[in-house]
Amino acid sequence: MKKKILFVITKSNFGGAQKYVYDLATNLPNDRFEAVVALGGSGTLIQKLHDAHIRVLPIFSLARDVNPGNDLSALFELWSIFRSEKPDVVHLNSAKAGGVGALAARLARVPKIIFTAHGWAFNEERSLPQRLAIKFISWITVLLSHKTIAVSEAVKNDVKKWPFIQRKIVVIRNGVKEPEFYQRLDARARLKALTNISVPENAFLVGTIAELHKNKGLSYAIEAFEKLAQANPTIYYFILGGGEEKDRLDAIVNTLGLQGRVFLLGFVEDAPRFLRAFDAFLLPSITEALGFVLLEAGLARLPVVASRVGGIPEIIKDGKTGVLVPPRNHDAIAESIKLLKKDGALAKRFAEALCERVHTHFSLNRALADTMALYTKNPSDII
Repeated sequence: MKKKILFVITKSNFGGAQKYVYDLATNLPNDRFEAVVALGGSGTLIQKLHDAHIRVLPIFSLARDVNPGNDLSALFELWSIFRSEKPDVVHLNSAKAGGVGALAARLARVPKIIFTAHGWAFNEERSLPQRLAIKFISWITVLLSHKTIAVSEAVKNDVKKWPFIQRKIVVIRNGVKEPEFYQRLDARARLKALTNISVPENAFLVGTIAELHKNKGLSYAIEAFEKLAQANPTIYYFILGGGEEKDRLDAIVNTLGLQGRVFLLGFVEDAPRFLRAFDAFLLPSITEALGFVLLEAGLARLPVVASRVGGIPEIIKDGKTGVLVPPRNHDAIAESIKLLKKDGALAKRFAEALCERVHTHFSLNRALADTMALYTKNPSDII
């Protein structure tokens, strides 16, 4: 008999956590599993799941921000869904879906509850009382779940001293399947169509794909390009992704006079397909659980500059598979981009080494097999 896996995620945009849910739901063997996804919002993930013939259940009151009334409504919505669907496994993703969903799943007596920690919200820039409250809720979430998947050793290490949970956490790093990349000239032509600008043939293009959120540290990247643009007339920076920081980042671009050199393109459908348009990839995050997009950049054979935070060093080995820089350091970003632009042989060596590392350690098949093993084990065997 097929096992029903009910995925739950707070938001339906298409960031790293949503891609994780999509990849699992659409790649589970149909003869062994039935995948269903419950989610909040009305974003891109919903259409992608519909196109893949995955059943989607809306959670009308589920939202990222804390709101006691909505959170209580989400609890009852999820409890009702779990009672109606009777899943064999509930697989929770993101902090809000995790906290509310784990309690609802326990109340509905779901046989197995798995929570994936895609990062911890208490690592974000918040007040001390907020961070303490989030830590407590995260601890309760892990306690209520039968197993918690950490997407990196860094995510596991953040909570390794918490009581009563050590045996509940397992590291299963994200895996990636190679996107259908646009070839370089085609990708550049498509970027030109999106921006309505023409860049020189010898232009050095740097790209970032990220949600426009403070956690991504994009203001420091833009400040780095103020220095780079002055001395390098053929260097350009493209940021693909939408989010709450769009207006603030646009204002920084305008203040620094970087119009025509730095482009915020907003949400771009199938953004990873554009990666081969770039000569280098930049991820200047302030906090990052792993950095899914770095895996895609590796498969695109791009040299990478990224912050030395969270799980990023588990992908980027400084001086071997890319360049690591301190977070919030625009000078270090600028110097690292200059290095890659100046030394093409070094950049190529980093790119090839990263591609090999991704193929060896971050395959989707490996991540899928490890996750399916949790789905099929008895709850008593995974605690």
